[in-house]
Amino acid sequence: MEISMFIAYAVVGGLLAAVLTASATLTLQRNDQVVAGMQKAQVPDSWLPRLATLKAAGAFGLVAGLWVTPLGVAAALGVTLYFLGAVAAHLRAKNYELAPAAVLALVAAAALALRILP
Repeated sequence: MEISMFIAYAVVGGLLAAVLTASATLTLQRNDQVVAGMQKAQVPDSWLPRLATLKAAGAFGLVAGLWVTPLGVAAALGVTLYFLGAVAAHLRAKNYELAPAAVLALVAAAALALRILP
């Protein structure tokens, strides 16, 4: 059972890390679609580099978590909280286009559960 959980974490964590890497890159490049989504959620433009850095750190931690379990747990928890914060920001701004953030929060929570469970 333990090896199947590890494999599941590797798949979920790896895919989530890929999405986070792409999102961080697009955020740093100030992609029009990303910037528009952030503006709808009333995220200040000055936050974009910090948010991109958090996404990149989450991606790194998820991958490193394959070898260092506590790092994978911390990264999955951090990414879950990041996207829950994104959902909250959308709701606060009365922007209900929050499906991507909500789905990523659920995927991150799944990675967290897979890394914690034996």
